[in-house]
Amino acid sequence: MVDEAVSGPGAGEGPVNEGRRRFLTATTLVVGAVGAGVAAIPFIKSWNPSARAKLAGAPVTVDISALQEGQRLIAEWRGQPIWIVRRSKAILEALPTLDSQLRDPESENVDQQPAYVLAANPELRSIKPDVSVLVGLCTHLGCSPEMVAEIRPAPFDANWKGGYFCPCHKSKFDMAGRVYDGVPAPTNLLVPPHHYADDNTLVIGVDPEGAA
Repeated sequence: MVDEAVSGPGAGEGPVNEGRRRFLTATTLVVGAVGAGVAAIPFIKSWNPSARAKLAGAPVTVDISALQEGQRLIAEWRGQPIWIVRRSKAILEALPTLDSQLRDPESENVDQQPAYVLAANPELRSIKPDVSVLVGLCTHLGCSPEMVAEIRPAPFDANWKGGYFCPCHKSKFDMAGRVYDGVPAPTNLLVPPHHYADDNTLVIGVDPEGAA
């Protein structure tokens, strides 16, 4: 920009005043720098806090009003994918039948979920029976499993009752995020802290008021 201004129209007219030229060049650079700084301030103010907030684990609010049975929403909290799934009645009825096949059917590993998600029913691992909230990372090596929600035979399990399958190392989890026995993943999928501000508003990253 500075070079173009110096070599533009009129640049060849008469002798060049080197002192004036240096002054104009310095002034142009200073003004340009100030202008760029002013333009950047609104962008930085709108972007940096959000990035810092995510790293600090700031809560994330999700509207689940349009979430239909069998569907999944994926949010992000602390840089991790959060799966929000509306489970069908058939899935809810199938979950208790899987206990004998699971490594930790009653979620006794307290590090994998807040206590309040087990209060109503440990087999569901959720505050609302039909809405599951999980961190979508395999507890083996952090891969992202595939959701295979249909109750039907699958290539990896002829008696599949719906759940999550990690094709990387063949770990399996049911639709409550409970890990099957005999697979590489050592623990159930993590349930993040969360609560409902109202029937359709999920807040991820904050425990319910009064939760222990």
